[in-house]
This record gives sequence, structure tokens and C-alpha cells, in this order.
Amino acid sequence: MLYLVPTPLGNLKDITLRSIEVLQSVDVILCEDTRTSSKLLQHYNIHKPLSPYHQHNEHKILSHIADQLGAGKTMALITDAGTPGISDPAFLLVRECVKQNIKVECLPGATAFVPALVNSGLPINRFVFEGFLPLKKGRHTMLSKLAEEERTMVFYESPMRLVKTLNELAQYFGADRQCSVSRELTKMFEENFRGTLKEVHDYFAAKTVKGEIVMVVAGKE
Repeated sequence: MLYLVPTPLGNLKDITLRSIEVLQSVDVILCEDTRTSSKLLQHYNIHKPLSPYHQHNEHKILSHIADQLGAGKTMALITDAGTPGISDPAFLLVRECVKQNIKVECLPGATAFVPALVNSGLPINRFVFEGFLPLKKGRHTMLSKLAEEERTMVFYESPMRLVKTLNELAQYFGADRQCSVSRELTKMFEENFRGTLKEVHDYFAAKTVKGEIVMVVAGKE
């Protein structure tokens, strides 16, 4: 059996009691970075074997993990933060487990875009999650297409590219389009800044940006 276990975005208290119980019960914990995951597991006195599973090795070890699960091992998949599969590895393994009739269970828990979306002040009855925009190939096509999107849009972005992306969004969507940027969610320096794309761009262009970023942009009226 494979469990997909969400982990805290920052505040270590943001984990469910059930998630802790599952992590204490499995045979192996698959994780993106053993150093990052060790801090969380040590905090909750969880001592289980860790095995790296990330975007750079998932194709190579997929069959091996599926074979172990098929042979009766119970595993949990966690990421550095948030829910596995949301802009993090999980899809390939889940698909293989479904193909081989291996039971998969996803626990509820932290996902960065949900609090960012809810506190954005933008309509949330209909929204689309786009994750990270293409870096080069297909970026122009994607932005041109999304300029016509009427639903609220949610993006992830790195702090290094935030200002550039906000500038591009203003060019494609219009500088007056409403936007909200959340960073360092649940952490000590959490920040949520709202305004037009131009206002948000100018605000972050004038400072050093750090932390994980979620951008929420209004759809076309």
C-alpha cells in the first residue's frame, strides 16, 4: 500500500494526527530530500528508513518501488512541503500503482495554493491551477491563452523569477488586472500583498524576495 502524506509548508504544527500515525506505521518513507524530511520526522520522533524519490530519479526507480509495494511493503510518499503530486513528484508512481492494482490512499493536509487562493480576496467559486509557467518553450503561447481565461488563476513561482513574471503578466493580461502574491505561508515572515499587477510588481521589484511564492490572478472580466 502507498500513502500520499501532506507535510507542513513551514509551521511544523500543520500536520494531522493521522499523518503522524501513518508515518509511524509504514515500512519506508519516500521523500524528496532526506535532510529536509529528517527535521520533520525527528520533531515527531518518527524513526523509519528514508528513501530518496524526486524528479531526477523517479523514472529510474519507479519499477523497483512498485515491485516492493506489490510484494507487500507499505510506503509513504512525502515532499519537502505540501501535498505530493501538486507541482511535486507523485503522478508516475500513483499511475503505476493503479496499473498494478496496488492500493493508494491520499491523506488530506497542507497545500500551498489553498490558503493563498482563499485569502486573495479574488473570486474562488471557479479557479484554475496552473502551477509553474513554462520557462521558455511554450511560455508565450501559454500566456496568450491564459489572457482570455475568465476563472481566477493560481500560479507557483520562484523568488528569483517573481518580478519578471509579474511584469510579463501585466503585459499579457493588462497592468490593471487584480493580483495577490503570498510568500512564506505559515512561516514567521508570511506576507500577502494584493493590488493590480503593476502595483504588485512595483512592490516586489523594490525589495529582495525570498521564500516560496503563490500568485493568484483575477480572470478576464
